[in-house]
Amino acid sequence: MKLTRGFAFSCLALVVLAAFSGQAFAAHYAQVGSCTPPNPPLHTYVTIQAAVTASPAGTVIEICPGTYPEQVTIGKNLTLEGVGNLSSDAVVILPPAGGVVQNATDVSNSDPIAAQILVQFATVSISNLTVDGTGNGLLNTCTPDFDGILFQNASGTVNHVAVRNQLLGDVQGGCLTGDPIYVETGNGYTSTVTVENSSVHNYNRNGITGRYAGTTLNVNGTYVQGAGPLGLGYAAQNGIEVGFGAKGKITTNTVIDNSYVGPTYGASSILLYGAEENSSITVTGNILGNSQIPIGLYSNGQAGQLNNGVTVTGNKIFGTPTFDAIDVCSNGNVVTGNTIFNSAESGVHLDASCGGTGQNNNALSNTILESACAGVLDDWSATGGNSYSSETYYTVPFPVAYSAGGCTIPGELARAKTVHRVRPSE
Repeated sequence: MKLTRGFAFSCLALVVLAAFSGQAFAAHYAQVGSCTPPNPPLHTYVTIQAAVTASPAGTVIEICPGTYPEQVTIGKNLTLEGVGNLSSDAVVILPPAGGVVQNATDVSNSDPIAAQILVQFATVSISNLTVDGTGNGLLNTCTPDFDGILFQNASGTVNHVAVRNQLLGDVQGGCLTGDPIYVETGNGYTSTVTVENSSVHNYNRNGITGRYAGTTLNVNGTYVQGAGPLGLGYAAQNGIEVGFGAKGKITTNTVIDNSYVGPTYGASSILLYGAEENSSITVTGNILGNSQIPIGLYSNGQAGQLNNGVTVTGNKIFGTPTFDAIDVCSNGNVVTGNTIFNSAESGVHLDASCGGTGQNNNALSNTILESACAGVLDDWSATGGNSYSSETYYTVPFPVAYSAGGCTIPGELARAKTVHRVRPSE
């Protein structure tokens, strides 16, 4: 009898334990706004920040369609998810009525930052919503820096999100701020953020940025559109930037209309500026158009940030109105299988202007149509160990030119090869 009772008690204990274990691993749901979300919430809140503050880590916060004028700060593992109903699917986060205020400082220089969504020391997933900077109240000032979504020493995903109008006072200007999505890491932390299937447009500086050692930024299937040439005095725009020791993969995005008007500097659709050295960074399968330098690989001369070992493959580039389509100002990179249309200078430039750079690169199997200067312009001639093979050229004055000074096009004056750099907009 005792054995039977003991067995029965043990079975009951196991059933209760299993029930509590299942409860412990089940997601908690919280609701913001008024709708019928897909999952029954434990609590309902009026603002996103109230839900974030009150919810335990691991909560999925379901945000009902509507406009939410607030800045949101997140310091715990959460999911923010816009949910639709039969009549509406738009969740829009706007600045508060009085404008945005500082809620962070930059990890590299302690500059003040005002972020619409700030994620710190946590892993956060954000999906199916819009972050709109209209009405931010930052008039006639270059501080604080203004970001749509800022990950600081934090990881996560941004999926099916629109981030737009990160402008100062709602207009383009010359201040080096105004970034829809910004990821930065410092003090020995690591961050991995993936931006995918999203839309970024109408920004003042960079569209999507990952900076500093410890940062991994992956951008996939996302559309990034700058403002195009605006004239002197406006900030340089770069579509996607990975720099200053960061790394990542930039794959199957569409990036257009990034520009800077000035005598020396340019802007880029995809900019690797002092990215982590030999970290298997890839730039693959992107469509890039109407930017001064669609792809720029630049060394900044600092140890570990030489931008070497990058693979640039399978990209389609059109309409390069000012400089080179792919400017390789670092060493030991592979540029292969790209299709380049209508470049104002060269299709691929193996560029020596960053100090001992443009060497030991491999350009092969690219298709270059209508490059005004050369298909491949090699600043080092045959002395830098560069190789190029199986290239296909159409209506190109010189398939390969070995001059840092320029291309001499028959019937025209020599086309001067301007020394230029992409402006990283610090």
